[in-house]
Amino acid sequence: MGRCPRCGKGHMFQGYLTMRPACEVCDLDYSFADSGDGPAFFVMSIVGFVVVALALWVEFTYEPPLWLHLVMWFSLTGILSLALVRPLKGVLVALQYHHKAEEGRLQK
Repeated sequence: MGRCPRCGKGHMFQGYLTMRPACEVCDLDYSFADSGDGPAFFVMSIVGFVVVALALWVEFTYEPPLWLHLVMWFSLTGILSLALVRPLKGVLVALQYHHKAEEGRLQK
């Protein structure tokens, strides 16, 4: 839902994927949040598995023309990727907060 991992009320995101500097409710500083390429990796893994499995099933069951495969699977890939990247980024940031990743980074 894109809520603050500490209070659950404030918003984590300023735009679609841009993190706010801090929570507007509890003032949790989001500078510890660095999800890196984690969300992209999980999105590629999940979407790749789903799309390839569905494409193979459709091919062996219905044998549609190549152009239909291209339209269906490129569309599904884009829609699923956009739908999953924000929630997965939120989950990774919340896990960093829950496991106190910011303290380990500050101690180095």
